[in-house]
Amino acid sequence: MKNADYGSHPSTPVKLSSRVVVDRETVELKRLEKRIGRVHLQQRLGIEADHATQVFGRGRTFFHIENWYSIHALIRLALRCTGLYDRGLRNATDIKIRHNEIILPRLPPAFDGFTVLHLSDLHLDMDSTYPTALIDRLRQVAYDLCVITGDFRVKTHGPYDAALTALAQVSRHLRGPIYAILGNHDSIRMVTGIEALGIILLINESVIIERNGAFVYLAGIDDPHYFQVDNFDRAAQHIPPDAAAILLSHSPEPYQRAVHAGFDLMLSGHTHGGQICLPGGVALMTNADCPRSFCKGAWRYQTMQGYTSAGSGASVVGVRFNCSPEITLHHLRTPLTFQED
Repeated sequence: MKNADYGSHPSTPVKLSSRVVVDRETVELKRLEKRIGRVHLQQRLGIEADHATQVFGRGRTFFHIENWYSIHALIRLALRCTGLYDRGLRNATDIKIRHNEIILPRLPPAFDGFTVLHLSDLHLDMDSTYPTALIDRLRQVAYDLCVITGDFRVKTHGPYDAALTALAQVSRHLRGPIYAILGNHDSIRMVTGIEALGIILLINESVIIERNGAFVYLAGIDDPHYFQVDNFDRAAQHIPPDAAAILLSHSPEPYQRAVHAGFDLMLSGHTHGGQICLPGGVALMTNADCPRSFCKGAWRYQTMQGYTSAGSGASVVGVRFNCSPEITLHHLRTPLTFQED
């Protein structure tokens, strides 16, 4: 496995005096600035400080229900009054294992059968049962590479220690290389803590995945939905034009730019598949500015294939209806081998 050179990763923070902690955070942010660029870091930190709880405006969609906390209580009350709340809670931890076969024309033969475990929208601090439910499913799957397409915590602001503590529990049950991106609920300040767990974040960066002398490129962009700090130029700058390339994007919204940047496959999340759906899986809300057919499961746009995970966690209210949480195993295949089967 060959990684792009994007700087060293700080060690795990320890309990120190408040002044030492502040100084350490300053050092870590300086390292991060060197890695991702001053403007990117300032934009991320500035938006987090100014608009973290904004309900209307900003981002690709006008309305952000995840930040309207009063409506969360009303939804819970309505579900309790109808007797559906407990059922919705049970549904939210009934994680399904989904399989998705993907035929990639440019996939090197050495990667035929290569399996990617796709996790998304963990929201691990939403409920203490989420990490346990996820770990139970992780024990049942085999894969070559793990990717996580953002949203480790449930809120869009405030402390994130609980999310990192839960992620530490989950990460012990993940195998092999693990790559991830940040979502619209994640703070740029979480980078050090996440990477200390052995999870490599791709912040408009790419890495080379090697197998038996063949290569596939994996790139990740920073959140394109709320913070809008995705940078395709930086993410794809080291990827040869004829190489097989996979993109991690928290939301499927930048699908048009992704295909024109030369990516073969785009893995996303963010939408939760609707989370609360009508019978038949019809989503009441997807919170994404893209075709609804791109908001759950497998899809295609021109030469690029995509998959949008329904996520393993829940947000706003910890319930699900007609939309099960999931972890996904993407089985990569070459056209020739698939035809022979």
